[in-house]
Amino acid sequence: MEKISKHISFKEAIKSNTALRRGIDNKPRAYEKQNMEIVAENIFEPLREWAEGPIKINSFYRCEELNRAIGGSSRSQHCEGRAMDIDDTFGHKTNAEMFEYIRENLSFDQLIWEFGDSDNPAWVHVSYVSKDQNRLRVMKAVKTKGKTKYSYI
Repeated sequence: MEKISKHISFKEAIKSNTALRRGIDNKPRAYEKQNMEIVAENIFEPLREWAEGPIKINSFYRCEELNRAIGGSSRSQHCEGRAMDIDDTFGHKTNAEMFEYIRENLSFDQLIWEFGDSDNPAWVHVSYVSKDQNRLRVMKAVKTKGKTKYSYI
């Protein structure tokens, strides 16, 4: 089985129900796959070790066609293989705990508390470029009148 990292299969990293339903080929090129391996090595694997168990990946790589189909940002780092959305589905750590662990312990480009409430985000978005280029942006996403708004926190 092809792997992105020790705990992420290639299949899991490109999985999308929308892509399947719409017949979209969501396979990354070598450039995007290399970026995905870097994100996995610098964010996912250290986080998973700390969490002591599986973490659900809601979204990792998205080709541009898929990103448009789901209404993603035209500048989405998912399209470069540099971002992932993770969730505490397996119950080892809450989304809030994972958010704080990343914020306090890992280098990242963007870390977003995605919706949810003040106690726990619905999921966590995290991206990684490189130690030298990461901006360490920490934001919160909320819906206001049907539109997503981001604020720095």
